[in-house]
Amino acid sequence: MNFELFVAFRYLKAKRKQAFISLISVISIIGVALGVMALITVISVMGGFEEHWRSKLLGINSHVVVRNHTGAFSDYREIINKLKEIKLEKKMSENFWDRISFKKPEKDIVGITPMIYIQGLLSGGGSVSGVIIRGIEPETYSKVAEPGLTIAGQGISGLGKDNAKNSLPSIILGVELAKNLNVSVGQNVQLILPTGTITPVGMMPKIRGFKVAGTISSGVYDYDASLAFIDLHDAQKLLGIGDMVQGIELKVADIYSSNLIVNIIREKLPGEFWATDWQKMSRNLFSALKLEKLGLFIVLTLIVLVAAFNIISTLIMMVMEKAEDIAVLKALGANDNQILRIFMLNGSIIGFLGTFIGVLGGIGLCALLKKYKFIEIPADVYFTDKIPVLLNPADVVIIALSAIIICFLATIYPSRQAARIKPSEILRTG
Repeated sequence: MNFELFVAFRYLKAKRKQAFISLISVISIIGVALGVMALITVISVMGGFEEHWRSKLLGINSHVVVRNHTGAFSDYREIINKLKEIKLEKKMSENFWDRISFKKPEKDIVGITPMIYIQGLLSGGGSVSGVIIRGIEPETYSKVAEPGLTIAGQGISGLGKDNAKNSLPSIILGVELAKNLNVSVGQNVQLILPTGTITPVGMMPKIRGFKVAGTISSGVYDYDASLAFIDLHDAQKLLGIGDMVQGIELKVADIYSSNLIVNIIREKLPGEFWATDWQKMSRNLFSALKLEKLGLFIVLTLIVLVAAFNIISTLIMMVMEKAEDIAVLKALGANDNQILRIFMLNGSIIGFLGTFIGVLGGIGLCALLKKYKFIEIPADVYFTDKIPVLLNPADVVIIALSAIIICFLATIYPSRQAARIKPSEILRTG
């Protein structure tokens, strides 16, 4: 064994009269372990919430949206054919810390669908509620988004299939919207649009009747209380725009490469078209989550810093206790650098042991939180009844390295003090 490492291990095994120093070493190890375990657990929980919200939002929204500056456009089939030809040259997402993958999917764009957005008022059951109507093409929309669980009636795929000639077109409501309107499957609702026809008495709103064919739940209250779906052809007839759409939605194989897809779309399509991705559309929410995650990382790192001060105090007392031993070692030929390395190794061993135990504890606690429901949270607020956990290996590595570096820096001052001890003064005094 290396000389410095051998002496460092011997100093960690305190004798009976030095048991107090040994106790402080154990406390330092426990402090580092608790700090690392808390960091891993909290960061994993925050990552779990971020992934949970992302899956909810992307379950009902597309990854990329393409629109025209002039509004509705008719050549959407040609645009869709051009979008199908898009391929990424890079094999990896640029966002390395969010996703590490060396596998390139067969297709970069896995779903494309045209869409129409209509804002208006929905009346039914004696109530009125503001609503956003999505005109969709059911057969292609199902490849782009998964709008949620069907609570009653038919799902998105059944839109427009059962419309008889003399019957009302079908509409699917969010479950909370159906509750607000006090309507159920099979009942009729009235859609009121602010733009209508001009009459001698002024502008008359456009009113169309729809039959509720089903209710769905996305798990996000804001969507479930304001969103409804109708067939694309019904939406075109409602607006009187013929065979035109307001935008094209895309689903990509790698959600973190959506910004790269957007850049290619801008180069490939004419200048009147523009594209945006989910990262920009939901940037406020995810920026807030990342900022909160960073803030918690900084706050919980203070726990490791407290443990690092314990390491400093442990080494200072050890240097005072071992002053005669240091003098003897120097008298026998040990140089200042060797004495410096002995105490730096001593503190680093404490930090490494604490970090190792903390990493094991953090991973174990995350596994328990993921498997068992120790803490129940209100599902109507967080859209889940248990704490979501996402253990990211990159986060674990960053936390472990940060703890080890902090503990190593804590050893510098006491080790330098030990190296400055002059054997002649210590031995003369002794």
